[in-house]
Amino acid sequence: MSDASDQDKKNQKHKESMQKQKESIDSTIAKADEERGVLIFLTGNGKGKSSSGFGMVMRALGYGQKVAVVQFIKGQQLSGEELYIRDKLSDEVTFYQMGTGFTWDTQDRSADIAAAEATWKVAEKALTDPSYDLVLLDEITYMIGYKYLNEETILNTLKNRPKNMSVVVTGRGGGSGLKEIADTVSEVKDIKHAYNSGVKARQGVDY
Repeated sequence: MSDASDQDKKNQKHKESMQKQKESIDSTIAKADEERGVLIFLTGNGKGKSSSGFGMVMRALGYGQKVAVVQFIKGQQLSGEELYIRDKLSDEVTFYQMGTGFTWDTQDRSADIAAAEATWKVAEKALTDPSYDLVLLDEITYMIGYKYLNEETILNTLKNRPKNMSVVVTGRGGGSGLKEIADTVSEVKDIKHAYNSGVKARQGVDY
């Protein structure tokens, strides 16, 4: 068998395989005909949950959509996302940060609960406003895990949000409730992290 003939067979086999794959993908796309916003839950113990959430913020802004970002826990150390949004996108993104830092830094449960409740009011306002296309609730799962906020209140608000609003929820844990009502659940798994090898957190990468 000549090399040319062998190559032709490989090309034909590849074409047939790709054709079947395309038919399968086209069929799946055709079945997804419901038009509404989605709830995306990004969880797991690996790095990249918030980064993915902010990636979707940028994607929505690319289409001229209205976006709100509410960050729980983070706040004492400025992040690149916060700096950019405040400097470049303050007119396009509603941005609110709880501002207390991590709960293990404050070590004050009452103050943390008060801050969480105040932040939730901002989130709740956005989640009931049909003018928003996308709302990012960053690290809210900690508020559920520490019982700073009522889980049922959060779940009911998410379930009853405007039909065309999409929401991205990030954070470790969060319980079965969020997983049950979410349309998409992705888990970021920690395989290896530079920090555990003594490498300092880096601007533009870690924060």
